[in-house]
Amino acid sequence: MTVIRTAMVLAAGLGKRMRPLTDRIPKPMVEVDGRPLIDHVLDRLEEAGVETAVVNLHWHAEVLERHLARRRHPHIVLSDERGELLETGGGIRKALPLLGEGPFFSINADTIWIEGIRPNLPSLAEDFDPAAMDLRLLLAPTAESVGYEGNGDFLMDGDGRLTPRPDRIVAPFVYAGAAVMTPDIFADAPEGAFSLNRLFFRAAEAGRLYGLRMEGVWMHVGTPEAVGEAEEAIRRSKD
Repeated sequence: MTVIRTAMVLAAGLGKRMRPLTDRIPKPMVEVDGRPLIDHVLDRLEEAGVETAVVNLHWHAEVLERHLARRRHPHIVLSDERGELLETGGGIRKALPLLGEGPFFSINADTIWIEGIRPNLPSLAEDFDPAAMDLRLLLAPTAESVGYEGNGDFLMDGDGRLTPRPDRIVAPFVYAGAAVMTPDIFADAPEGAFSLNRLFFRAAEAGRLYGLRMEGVWMHVGTPEAVGEAEEAIRRSKD
């Protein structure tokens, strides 16, 4: 069983689709159910036993920095991208010296879900096998996710191995914004900005991209309208 104590929280995006809510704050500070999105994420990491969370900063970085200064658990380490926005892959590559040598969680600062019977992050880490896997992604059912209107991202076989969605079909699973990975997969990654998708596709071609269907309900909070949809889903889950 893989035990993970470190996480990368991707919080540097511009949040363009969330405007006007993000005109003066970064998207991770948008509130859902009375709390900023990033606090929902950090709570999940703390519950999963993560001790250190590396958070990257760019858009309205000072707002997020002030907010995170009040957080005690997990321990927060900042990766400053105010000088250059590096996208998801480049942001992690820059932060590798802060993440240590073992497997770590990568999680988007705006991804939230309602847990099922088993907590999803420990389940994602539990069967991660670095000998066979480059990455293990948390996946949500495309048709059942709140606020998501896309065509999905992946097909998954009986062993959990993933294939990217072919053109002109709807894939059954969408990436839910959380993954387990190792620093080794960045060994020959380019410098500067690049998307994690580049590493996803490369791992899939090598047969080393795996996934886990999450328990519970994933909420895609990509627009101001989606905030209300997520809050309604949370309210229903408490009834």
